[in-house]
Amino acid sequence: MRVKEVAEIAGGAVFGDADVQFQGIGLDSQELPQGAVFAALPGTRSHGAKYAADTNAAAILTDREGHEILQQNGDQRPVIVVDDIRAILGAVSSVMYGEPSKSLTIVGITGTSGKTTTSYLLEAGLMHAGLSVGLIGTTGTRINGRKIPTQLTTPEAPKLQQLFALMVEEGVTHVVMEVSSHALSLGRVGGVDFDVAGFTNLTQDHLDFHPTMQDYFDTKAKLFAAESALSAPKSVICIDDAWGEAMLDIARFPKSLSTNANKHADYVVSQVEVRAAGTQHFSLIHEGQSISVDLNMPGAFNVTNASLALALAAEIGVDPEAVAKGIAGVGVPGRMERVDAGQEFVAVVDYAHKPAAVAAVLDTIRAQVPGRVGVVLGAGGNRDVSKRPVMGAEAIKRADLLIVSDDNPRDEDPAQIRSAIIEGAQQALSAQPSAEAMPKVIEIGDRAEAIARAVQWAEPGDAIVIAGKGHEVGQLVAGVQHHFDDREALREAIELRLEKQEGRQ
Repeated sequence: MRVKEVAEIAGGAVFGDADVQFQGIGLDSQELPQGAVFAALPGTRSHGAKYAADTNAAAILTDREGHEILQQNGDQRPVIVVDDIRAILGAVSSVMYGEPSKSLTIVGITGTSGKTTTSYLLEAGLMHAGLSVGLIGTTGTRINGRKIPTQLTTPEAPKLQQLFALMVEEGVTHVVMEVSSHALSLGRVGGVDFDVAGFTNLTQDHLDFHPTMQDYFDTKAKLFAAESALSAPKSVICIDDAWGEAMLDIARFPKSLSTNANKHADYVVSQVEVRAAGTQHFSLIHEGQSISVDLNMPGAFNVTNASLALALAAEIGVDPEAVAKGIAGVGVPGRMERVDAGQEFVAVVDYAHKPAAVAAVLDTIRAQVPGRVGVVLGAGGNRDVSKRPVMGAEAIKRADLLIVSDDNPRDEDPAQIRSAIIEGAQQALSAQPSAEAMPKVIEIGDRAEAIARAVQWAEPGDAIVIAGKGHEVGQLVAGVQHHFDDREALREAIELRLEKQEGRQ
């Protein structure tokens, strides 16, 4: 393409040679290929235009501030100047890569919890139905099960459009993608031609980014609201909470989903049966048809996730019966993932890092074990501080043991994060009536040691939940990423305990 063509799409002004040709676009100065357009965005700490000199870009797309920086640095390359780069970056990137999303059936899934599980289940179901499927989400990107390296839940617009183009090239027909509120707010999904959107739920999270829950909702609504340029022509919205009901009211051509059999909805869950080892069976009713579903995952919330996956498949014209067969044996990394090394207690790793998610996971485990429940819990640094005490309160209301540990403290003092969680737990305890055996709250900053303590505490018939990190394999402390996998640490602790037990026998 030529610089002037991009300027026309972006509605920007060109300074310099408008006929310069280029191929590709990116906003990472260290990874930008030679001859591409560098999108120099304003950042929280510095402007991307300051790094333009480090690139071999053929041209630069930026705003007025960026243009001033380029002029001060004596940069002679052509510049496209726009008012808001993020607002047009998606559309520009889409055109550069041949508008690939128009050649794909794209399912966008948003909400606070359940996006990853729903997307995994839908991916498996669509592949079982014989389709070629791409997946984009929290745990990475896949093409028919093959991993493609990415970093963000929803990649930045240039990378996202490049992925779509790759998928088209490899014969993918359907793409299932998580759509985060950050992606919607920061324009990462601009230029994406969604075919159907799914809404899981809305609970407290990301209030470090969104000033209010209403703003959080309004951002999610961009995928559904009739007046939004991003809204999909079809949608399935879970109406089990008030936010879902509100989303249903503003969406264009929506279908509703409910796990409450007494509630009127287009898709209704009924006859839920929890079987041994946490597997489940249920029926999904739609237009008089009953779809029988087996689910290899515990938890009422996973019934909702599976139902949403089936409903989304039906809305894009895929046989939900075939999809149901495909999801029957699926497990999702770090989501209610059991670690079994031969111990006589249940050990689970889960990604729950929001108050409602912590409550849901512990309620599920509590209902499925005869003994006590212990949980290891932390909260991320440089993130929503208001949810920390609430997480502690929700955990101690349901657990017999709460071990407060570290979970990606980032640039914050880990002790202060732990203190906020403990404060919430203690306030919840003080509000409870006196009992002979009150739950215990223990603080252990070292996460491996915290997991080991939980393992030592557990007795036959008990359950321990290691919450917060799920599939993650790193612990971010003061800007340094350390390898840490809850599943590895949990298995090692269990095996060490079993070895000691055998040694005493």
